[in-house]
Amino acid sequence: MRLRKYHGLGNDYLVYEEGPELTEALIRAICDRHTGPGSDGLLVPGPGTSVRIFNPDGSEAERSGNGLRIFARWLVDHRGAPAQHVLRTIAGDIAATVAEQITLDMPPATFEGPVDPAALGLPAELGEAWLVDVGNPHCVFFPTEPLGSLPWRELGARTEHHPRFENRTNVQFARPLGPGLVEARIWERGAGETAASGTSSCAIAVAVRARGDRSLQIRVRMPGGELLVEPSDPLRLTGPVQEVAEIDVDPAWVHARTPEASS
Repeated sequence: MRLRKYHGLGNDYLVYEEGPELTEALIRAICDRHTGPGSDGLLVPGPGTSVRIFNPDGSEAERSGNGLRIFARWLVDHRGAPAQHVLRTIAGDIAATVAEQITLDMPPATFEGPVDPAALGLPAELGEAWLVDVGNPHCVFFPTEPLGSLPWRELGARTEHHPRFENRTNVQFARPLGPGLVEARIWERGAGETAASGTSSCAIAVAVRARGDRSLQIRVRMPGGELLVEPSDPLRLTGPVQEVAEIDVDPAWVHARTPEASS
């Protein structure tokens, strides 16, 4: 098994370059940070520029802003793709431009809001919620108190699994700091807390625009750093990506975790 590791502002993904047929159990083992290579998700290349995206719990994600920026970088660096190309995902095509930073042009988002958190059985301190779809589902809260004093991890987990969201949801806690700048904490569906998220940043920017911020660009500041979003048509996401390592996984580790080993 050969993997290549990248991160986008601390949100790390593994590209599955070579290995046995994947199962949910094997994906979970690969993403495990204690007994496996470890990551926030797995990118599985398909024909041409197509890719499938898997969460650490083995479930499949429709889309990932950081994951797709990473995949675009990998295609250019290791598969000879041109700097401008189109990524094929199960949620549709995404145009990518690879330079010092990587930009994705995404389809327009749809959204609903504001929603009273009480309607979700959640505390009033969450202020209001906006339900945003950018190819995958998001619930963006605008708490009335500082993010540091909010039990956002617990609330993120509760919201992810709320019955309102049939396929679960990604959850963001956003606090505007001024025109065009938002502080955020991210709880990702199937992954939990992450240092940064591309589609989460897009969802936040869409919600901020809907709430009245008319800035042409929205900077979303997360623990891992800032991503830049233009909440227009196309919905444009820009940020850095860094390659970390090529990983050749011990054959004994792979053998112990593949179906053939247990048959």
